[in-house]
Amino acid sequence: MKQLILASQSPRRKALLAQLGYQFITQAADIDESVQCNEHAQDYVVRLAKEKAQAIFLALPVQQQTQSIVIGSDTSVVIEGEILGKPANEAECIATLLRLENKQHQVLTAIAVITRDQRSQDQRNETLSKLIVTQVQFKALTVDEIKRYWNTGEPCDKAGSYAIQGIGGQFVTTIKGSYSAVVGLPLYETVQLLAQVGLPSSLSQA
Repeated sequence: MKQLILASQSPRRKALLAQLGYQFITQAADIDESVQCNEHAQDYVVRLAKEKAQAIFLALPVQQQTQSIVIGSDTSVVIEGEILGKPANEAECIATLLRLENKQHQVLTAIAVITRDQRSQDQRNETLSKLIVTQVQFKALTVDEIKRYWNTGEPCDKAGSYAIQGIGGQFVTTIKGSYSAVVGLPLYETVQLLAQVGLPSSLSQA
């Protein structure tokens, strides 16, 4: 059985992967997460998921690469084609959530897995990826409401200035797509990709 490595220290991604029953270790990937010139949001999140996984995989000793599978993931909140980052301060949080209030936005989550392809004669690296797009509708918000939310501390390190699995979940009126993808790791697609590289879930094993 190959060793599974999650290229993230996100508590949310760790909890979701553990929920699937996998045994794994975590290692944060140190990559440049800047958006490239004229890069579309969907291309951006897929690229980052791949680069996170590749950064960890390629740093492994060659012998360990043959026995490892690395999974990377990236999530971005997007409205009108613009990627919304993490707020640096209260003013940015207010501006971001006022853009989202009473509107629909997209949460893009990409996952990528990389391993050594044992089926090919030259045993080249195999990288698979998947993009999940989820539509999220917010209720109307007031500035005072957003300020109170900021004071909870929750929005500080969250893309789009909110956490759907936390206090910010009360702002969401409807969701169309994958809830777990919005949190940070799509459960269904993760199982499917890992199965493709020879690591089925515990429920799938005979």
